[in-house]
Amino acid sequence: VLRMAWFWHSCSARIFALRGVGASYTVKLALALGRLFPEWRSLRSLACCFGPGPPKALCFPTYPEIRLWKYCRFLWRPSVRLHHTTQRTCCCSEKPSEERVKDPFKLSRRDLKDLYEDIKKELWVSTAELKEMCEYYFDGRGKALRPVLVVLMARACNAHHSNRREVLASQRAIAVIVEMIHTASLVHDDVIDGSDSRRGKSTVSRMWGERKAVLAGDYILSAASVALARIGNTTVVSILCQVIEDLVRGEFLQLGSKENENERFAHYLEKTFKKTASLIANSCKAVSILGCSDPKVHEIAYEYGKNIGIACQLIDDLLDITS
Repeated sequence: VLRMAWFWHSCSARIFALRGVGASYTVKLALALGRLFPEWRSLRSLACCFGPGPPKALCFPTYPEIRLWKYCRFLWRPSVRLHHTTQRTCCCSEKPSEERVKDPFKLSRRDLKDLYEDIKKELWVSTAELKEMCEYYFDGRGKALRPVLVVLMARACNAHHSNRREVLASQRAIAVIVEMIHTASLVHDDVIDGSDSRRGKSTVSRMWGERKAVLAGDYILSAASVALARIGNTTVVSILCQVIEDLVRGEFLQLGSKENENERFAHYLEKTFKKTASLIANSCKAVSILGCSDPKVHEIAYEYGKNIGIACQLIDDLLDITS
């Protein structure tokens, strides 16, 4: 017990010196002590307060590290019972209030103002029919989920790296490019699937024919590539070019299937990543590269986009089956 108490004391000193270095050890030890000694079970909630998260989410209103250090000093006297000095509940059990839950579309509204007008400027073409076809889906009826995720990721990375929440011009350009690539894939998907309607109106292929629809989708992709080249970052260009490759490979995966049931779901997940999640994952990674130089942040942004992209497609497919 004395060895465990000494270990706790050393961990608390680490937290006091540099928050986060010994936090995981402290949490594990607190849970272990709570199981061994009933009189120390109040340490469980104390440990929960020092998981990862911003200081404002902790139980203690002020100077949380100092308070924890003071609590740990009493571990040399096992007869002393530790009690909470505040009636606030642990952050793990708090229900999010309306003030804390923010609408992501409202948070990104200022950054995405005139998004579709900027896209139409990129699609300028002298041929009236081609111009009408390319602008057909950029009417503001879509959710613009991908640009929203991109600008919010950009703001998060900028705040993390330089304590600046504004979106850079190059990062906003990624949001425009992502929506263009996504819309071009929709035009091509409607041709392959033979769809007659999308977003409550007739598809491009039904209005103008399949051949012209394919050309319109190609033109949108080419305009997105030109906008991407203007950013001037070769790493970002390489990342988003990978998206176009994944879109093609994903479409081929969708045309086939696996006879073995054990391989079928893995095949489905691979197709889902390439067709849907790759665009979100790589675009989040691209804006993180433009706003932050930490490779760990780049990988976190990529994994976030990958997982949320797969989750969105899973739900979308489930609704298609049940509707």
